[in-house]
Formats: sequence, structure tokens, C-alpha cells
Amino acid sequence: MVRATQAEQRRALMDAVTPFPRLGLEAHAVTWAQQREWCEAFTTNLLVPTVGEVEALRRVKERGEVERIRYACGIADDALGELLPTLSQQPTEREFALELEVAMRRRGATGTSFPTIVASGPNGAKPHSRPTERPIERRELVVIDFGCVVDGYCSDMTRTVSVGDPGPEARHVWDVVLASQQAGRDAVRAGVTCQAIDSASREVIEAAGLGDRFTHSTGHGVGLEIHEAPRVARTVGDTVASGYVVTVEPGVYLPGVGGVRIEDTVVVTDEGSNPLTAFPKELVV
Repeated sequence: MVRATQAEQRRALMDAVTPFPRLGLEAHAVTWAQQREWCEAFTTNLLVPTVGEVEALRRVKERGEVERIRYACGIADDALGELLPTLSQQPTEREFALELEVAMRRRGATGTSFPTIVASGPNGAKPHSRPTERPIERRELVVIDFGCVVDGYCSDMTRTVSVGDPGPEARHVWDVVLASQQAGRDAVRAGVTCQAIDSASREVIEAAGLGDRFTHSTGHGVGLEIHEAPRVARTVGDTVASGYVVTVEPGVYLPGVGGVRIEDTVVVTDEGSNPLTAFPKELVV
């Protein structure tokens, strides 16, 4: 194997861009020091700041990219299937999160795609709760939001479960969120706006009188980063196209009681969408 030195790589880059009078720099990713260094190096080019150009190109995933995300989702599915029965042993949130991350690494993940969320009981009312030393009790809602990285690509999934029957109020909220999530998924197809997808999910929750408890957007793009364009939100008029990979993740959060969020990652097609996450949605485990 022949490896080029850093100087050789730099020279090859400079030779490659010489014909182009203007070069774009990702403004949010380049430090001031790097910008000054490159201005001195690329003396024949005008360097201009850009925002969102690369991200726009990354919205549509190639087949190989989709398969990498699908594989990462499969690892997460399998890991949750292995660990879910251990909830009956009343581990702490941190213990369960750790074992879930270890299970994903054992299956080939290089890491987590974001800090794992395991939020039980009243902690579940905080959408971005972090695992604590709180033991996971029977008959309470447990929000598990997690993902892993494979070959640089992220997965993302949320399931809300309970060890034993959590009671009629919790079951009702769970049923509402499940119906909301299905409505959002049914709305996904090429040419539909992000706003329309969000509305499809949100209207179900609002009809149940819980609209003020759905406090975030319905989803986001997934790829090399866990949060990519587009945002699936009520204020975003962008249309989704075939090859986009997005999440659909409505939630309801009841302070002092708990929360429910159900999330899948899907790939957009001309006919609708195909799920990349496949773990069953069942409340009682």
C-alpha cells in the first residue's frame, strides 16, 4: 500500500482546484485560523463562505448509503431485542443504557449516534432526559431513544415500553402517540412537504386534547449526522424527495407522570416510505 504524505496530498489538492476561480468553504465548519491559512495557500482562487451547500447535496441518499443506515438500524433492533427482557430485573437507567450500547458494539457498531436516552417514570416527561441512577420500576413508562454508527452512518429509533400494565391513562397516551406516528408515516412520500407530515402526526395528538404536550418537531433527516436536513416541522415548507431518510417521532410529555415517544427511521419513495427500523411497537413487555 502506498500512502501519500500530507505535503503530497496538499499539492494534489492545490493542483486539482487551480482551474476554479472561486472555492467555497463551509463557513460553520472552518475556523478563522484555517481560513487564513487557506487564503495564503490558494492564492489563485477566491475563497467564499457557503452555508448548507454540502448538506443539500447529502439530502438524497444513494442506495449504498441507505443500506448502511438500514444495517445500523438492524443492529439497534437486535440489541434492543436482547436487552428488553432485562428490564424486569429493575436495572437503573444508566445500567440499561450501558448494556444497550455494549450490545450494539458487539454487533459491529463503532459507537452511538447520540447519547442514549433511557427515561423512566417522571424522567420520561423530559424529551432529552439523560440516564440516571433511578431504578426502572414495574408498571411505569420507559422511553428508550438510541442509535448507533456503522461505516459512518447513523441509526435512530425510539420505543416506549412498560414492564407490566402501566394503567389506563398511560395506555391511552401510548395509543394516541402510536396513532400519531402511523399517521405521520402514512403521510411520507416524495413531493409532500415537511409541514404536511408534521401536521398529519400533530393533528392526531391535538384531537386527543394533548396538543400542548407535543413540544417538538415530528422528525429530521438522518445520515452521516444524526440530525440532518430536512427538519420535519410545522414551519418547514421543504418537500421531501425519493431517497431522503427521515425520522417520524411524535411524543407526548406529562410532567410528574412520564412520557411517550415512538420513532422510526424511514426512506422516502415515490409511493410512500420504507421503514429502516423494524423493532415491534408493543407497550407491555
